Amino acid sequence: MLNRRTLFAATGTMLAAAAVGRPHLARAAAPFAQPTLPYDEGALAPTISARTVGLHFHKHHKGYFDKLNGLVPGTPYADLSLEEVIVRAKEQSEAAVFNNAGQAWNHNFYWAQFAGGPTPPSKALLEAAERDFGGIEPLKARMVEIGDGVFGTGWVWLVEDDGKLDVIGLADAGNPIAEGVTPVVGIDVWEHAYYLDWENRRTAHIKALLDERVNWAAAGERLGA
Repeated sequence: MLNRRTLFAATGTMLAAAAVGRPHLARAAAPFAQPTLPYDEGALAPTISARTVGLHFHKHHKGYFDKLNGLVPGTPYADLSLEEVIVRAKEQSEAAVFNNAGQAWNHNFYWAQFAGGPTPPSKALLEAAERDFGGIEPLKARMVEIGDGVFGTGWVWLVEDDGKLDVIGLADAGNPIAEGVTPVVGIDVWEHAYYLDWENRRTAHIKALLDERVNWAAAGERLGA
């Protein structure tokens, strides 16, 4: 079941809202529309090159929306929000729907979290990181460690669960909504996200994104959502 901790601003119109740091809840049902990037394709360079952003956004991310929109017409999913599709598809073991909906949502969140970044963490996030990890740098180190441990394809997520921060690694289209936790920061560790720029140096890529691109102030606003 969706709750206030998970059904929040990371999909649909979130990309447009991210630049000002205030997320919006997306409720639109199928056909699902891929949001636009909240910055130019070269804005994340050199951490992520314009070439990688272009391929990642226009080929991979768009592809998940295209496939999802080909799967849901005439099904009960057609009248659901993207978040609801994710939850229901997992409950019903509809792998194709779940994978494409999850990846569409994950990438919405991924691009949005870099808008306006990098910024220092908010006081609330600093306090939570100190309480649960011993500080923001140990928190980042844990994300790098968990991200490196994701076998093959997947994601590493900083999440809030019942008021406590945690880092989880999820395979393939693994999605925090489906896990019942609130995403705070999410890093894509599929090879298409970094290989052109970083080759096989996944851990260096994760660390660079956390240090150089994440809008940590906006991430702190997601605490308690």
